[in-house]
Amino acid sequence: MEDHRNISDTTKWHLAAECAAHLPALYDAAFRPVVGAGYDEIEQEIWMELSVMASDIAHNLKLPTGTVNDLARTLRTIMIVLFGPGFRNESLDVADDAAVIVVKRCPLLDHGYPLNGEGSKTFHKCMAFTLTAVPRLNKDYSARFVRTMCTGDRQCEVKISRITSLSEENSPEKNQDKNKS
Repeated sequence: MEDHRNISDTTKWHLAAECAAHLPALYDAAFRPVVGAGYDEIEQEIWMELSVMASDIAHNLKLPTGTVNDLARTLRTIMIVLFGPGFRNESLDVADDAAVIVVKRCPLLDHGYPLNGEGSKTFHKCMAFTLTAVPRLNKDYSARFVRTMCTGDRQCEVKISRITSLSEENSPEKNQDKNKS
């Protein structure tokens, strides 16, 4: 029998990540019928708590989160670390204060569909994680989903942008910019 020390770390990571990507669908299949309508709320709390781990990973690996572009690249890295190399994504710089993460392949969705066939169940997990992780990584930013594969889009697009206060939105400079458009 092969000793675990003879298995490369990369191979162990691939296998562990694939297992982790299967778990949400397995838990869903096992517990949703028992828990019923309250299952989604409980599960979202778990995925929101997972965002604490995302923050810890960024801190421990000294990943940058100061700018929106740093934040997008760091979140991409964290998603790959947590969910494995099957997670295919890229980040696009769209403005000084906004970036978009484009997801072209998602292991959670790949493993979730065969078991329960409903992408919306996968979306709630990802949404809870992502929308909580971004402000945990940098309190000045938030995320929103523009497109989602879970609901039938060709790819996911998550826009990360600076949080603006109501007073900033109503500032004379903002109103001048709006009038120029």
